[in-house]
Amino acid sequence: MPHVLKRLRDAYVGWNAPVVTLIAETTRDPYRVLASCILSLRTQDGVTSEASRRLFALAPDIESLARADPAEVREAIYPVGFYKTKAPQLVEMCRQIVEDHGGRVPDDIDTLLTFKGVGRKTANLVLTSGYGKPAMCVDTHVHRISNIWGYVSTRTPEQTEMALRAKLPRRYWHEYNDLLVAFGQTVCRPISPKCSECPVARFCPRLGVGKSR
Repeated sequence: MPHVLKRLRDAYVGWNAPVVTLIAETTRDPYRVLASCILSLRTQDGVTSEASRRLFALAPDIESLARADPAEVREAIYPVGFYKTKAPQLVEMCRQIVEDHGGRVPDDIDTLLTFKGVGRKTANLVLTSGYGKPAMCVDTHVHRISNIWGYVSTRTPEQTEMALRAKLPRRYWHEYNDLLVAFGQTVCRPISPKCSECPVARFCPRLGVGKSR
C-alpha cells in the first residue's frame, strides 16, 4: 500500500482536490467542514463549491446559521441534492451546537452522529479535516476503489471503514480519503475508468471492473 499511495500522492498535484478538502485547507474551520460536507452529499463538487460560498456569505459562523431563516438557507444552497431537507437540518444542527456545545462543533464521532443528517462519512471528515484527528473517512469512491484493488472485500462503506481501520496503518488515514476521492473523480471513475492513464495500473487487479479506457 505505501508504494500505491506514493504514486497517487505524486499524481494528486495534477488533479482537482475535493471541494471539502479545499475548504478545510483554506479555513481550518470545523463548522465550514461540517456544513460543506453535508452540502456535498449527493452533489457534484462544482455545485457544492458555489453553494458553500453562498451559504458562508449568509452565515459565516455557527451562531449566524443557528439564527438563519431556513427559507433563506434553502435559497442559498440550491441546487444541492436534497436542499429542501438540508436547509432546516443545517439550521437545527447549528442551534443544537450553540445551545448544547457552546457553539463549538463536537470533536468526537458519537456526538456528531447524534445530529440529524450527519453520517459516519461526514463525522469522520470533520474529525480528520476539521480537527486533524485520526479518522477513517469512507465515501463511495474510497469504498469502491479499495475493493477494486482487493485491499478489502466489503459490501458497504461502513464495512470498508472498519476493515480499513483494522488494516491500513494509521499514518495514512488522513490522506487516504483525499487521494482516493480525487483519483475516483478523475481517473478511476465509476463508469469506464481510465485504466490506460492510471498511475497504479500495474498494481491493480481490477476486481469487478468491466469496460474501461
